[in-house]
Amino acid sequence: MAPAPQKTTPSSASCHPSSGASFPPGDAASSGTAVSAGWSVAATDHRDDNKAAVASVIRPGDSVADASANPPAKVVPIMLRAQTSHPLDPLSAAEISVAVATVRAAGATPEIRDSMRFVEVVLLEPDKTVVALADAYFFPPFQPSLLPRTKGGPVIPSKLPARRARLVTYNKKTNETSLWVVELSEVHAVTRGGHHRGKVISSNVIPDVQPPMDASEYAECEAVVKDFPPFIDAMKKRGIVDMDLVMVDPWCVGYHSDADAPSRRLAKPLIFCRTESDCPLENGYARPVEGIYILVDMQNMVVIEFEDRKLVPLPPADPLRNYTPGETRGGVDRSDVKPLQIVQPEGPSFRVNGYYVEWQKWNFRIGFTPKEGLVIHSVAYVDGSRGRRPVAHRLSIVEMVVPYGDPDDPHYRKNAFDAGEDGLGRNAHSLKKGCDCLGYIKYFDAHFTNFTGGVETIENCVCLHEEDHGILWKHQDWRTGFAEVRRSRRLTVSFICTVANYEYGFFWHFYQDGKIEAEVKLTGILSLGALPPGEVRKYGTMIAPGLYAPVHQHFFVARMDMAVDCKPGEPFNQVVEMDVKVEGPGKNNVHNNAFYAEEMLLKSEQQAMRDCNPLTARHWIVRNTRTVNRNGQLTGFKLVPGSNCLPLAGSEAKFLRRAAFLKHNLWVTPYARDERFPGGEFPNQNPRVGEGLPTWVKQNRPLEETDVVLW
Repeated sequence: MAPAPQKTTPSSASCHPSSGASFPPGDAASSGTAVSAGWSVAATDHRDDNKAAVASVIRPGDSVADASANPPAKVVPIMLRAQTSHPLDPLSAAEISVAVATVRAAGATPEIRDSMRFVEVVLLEPDKTVVALADAYFFPPFQPSLLPRTKGGPVIPSKLPARRARLVTYNKKTNETSLWVVELSEVHAVTRGGHHRGKVISSNVIPDVQPPMDASEYAECEAVVKDFPPFIDAMKKRGIVDMDLVMVDPWCVGYHSDADAPSRRLAKPLIFCRTESDCPLENGYARPVEGIYILVDMQNMVVIEFEDRKLVPLPPADPLRNYTPGETRGGVDRSDVKPLQIVQPEGPSFRVNGYYVEWQKWNFRIGFTPKEGLVIHSVAYVDGSRGRRPVAHRLSIVEMVVPYGDPDDPHYRKNAFDAGEDGLGRNAHSLKKGCDCLGYIKYFDAHFTNFTGGVETIENCVCLHEEDHGILWKHQDWRTGFAEVRRSRRLTVSFICTVANYEYGFFWHFYQDGKIEAEVKLTGILSLGALPPGEVRKYGTMIAPGLYAPVHQHFFVARMDMAVDCKPGEPFNQVVEMDVKVEGPGKNNVHNNAFYAEEMLLKSEQQAMRDCNPLTARHWIVRNTRTVNRNGQLTGFKLVPGSNCLPLAGSEAKFLRRAAFLKHNLWVTPYARDERFPGGEFPNQNPRVGEGLPTWVKQNRPLEETDVVLW
């Protein structure tokens, strides 16, 4: 079957094959319009190359000693440490424990060891050449052609490099943040608990930063505030004497002045108040407490500034605010919805081997980190005789910024960096079959360290399932009356996280027409403000008496390390910008109806700071500079922007110091291993203006043919 491409939904960004010659019937995708066309097929036939690769002599790897004694002239280097996990698999609970024990044992004194707090323990992803080696001989897809050819045929190494963990620690006593790299290999040290398998490769203190906040810190901060006598008095003025009703949500202070410098670990809590202390289904966020200013030293857990600035009455109790059944809120629950069964009697169409997924010619690996949450690795498409064609090396959402547009306190300082200040993955929760996901489901667990170094597991954290997606293609011949319809199936990988009041669902969809779509669903509860009776607020929407929702934006930043028709690390991609132009009147446009697509090659980083333009149907294509389709056109994948805008704030807005990367919709950089987060790794209380993308692109590195990353 030759399914036709679908129109991109306007509510989300998607990435799908670019225009050019389409697949003939029987191949992976079929033709489409210039705006939504199928993946171009290269004219070059690689079947001879595949035969040559298969015919190559593949010799079993020698031992390390034998190989070093008689090294061949040109071979794949023989690696040392053994491992059972793919180099890109997330760290297991055991590996996290080893990494924590190794770092803790490296503490010079008991005091240092006891004051260590573990902010993040994550896989240190290896060089792309190691991934290629693993995928060639050790793990699916078992594709030897990923490696360069060697004279005399490849030599298969007997082992891969040891996996490594990267740790971020916070010293509660000294207020220092440190980075550690630990090799998870043989017995190298003895801890108080016995032997462990780990070796410290490097450690260094990172000056002038604050790492993300931890849930245990938030809980401790809430208790400290609720025990603070001036706060108790302020709540009594508002008619609240039961502190069990009070909710304290610590927010990172951001950076507005030198008072927010990272020499102190600070939080400015927002206050809310429930009406019933023993009702778990009550929405306390519906009763914000305005007028109280609090600053908390999170290192020492003390209130260092407090001011009761303005007495604003609490919004009245409203039965519509809660999550309880409709009868308790002045209505009734719907009873006329009949059951809808999602049944797959023969099981799913996908196959899973560890974290490796295959479905409808797609294959990729699933990863997960505390900061980003879901990561999609090594995305490729199996294209008939052309074999496995890479599309992207790594896809993820690397940052999320939520600036509020109300200039009043406390809302002007609500500028959350939910990935960098809190962690999307760390705030993920377990999904329940039949509710969050439907159908035949494959779940993946996620493992994290808590603040004290213990390992916590989120069961059923990532959901993998298929969905029916309506009509993929249809045509009816008006002469014969014959009609043919082909339904669309998509594979969805998702997780959901809760950051205070908001829920965010992150979904990566893979389609049968060769499209990849990233979607974010916002749900949960608004962050609200209270108003005196009779007042309205210009910078928000009234949603109940005395209650309004301040205007705000949500920005989600995707990092797409592309590899269109490239082996891992090959520098053969470029990015072109496409705009639809109207032909001017003249001899080439006598009917004044002509328009065409015009392309512009993005040659350097400074040129590649781009913005959406719906007036010209602007989109971008990541092309391979060495591979062509059957029409001789360069192959590529098209980036189609969805509904979008830029920050609705003045150029001197304080949050833009840390979020200057929001000033453009698209940035393109050459791959650099340490360039991972657009605002830098530590946006919390970051005093440096424009750290991250805006600083990196000042190098103005060339992009005409390289290993490209799209932001």
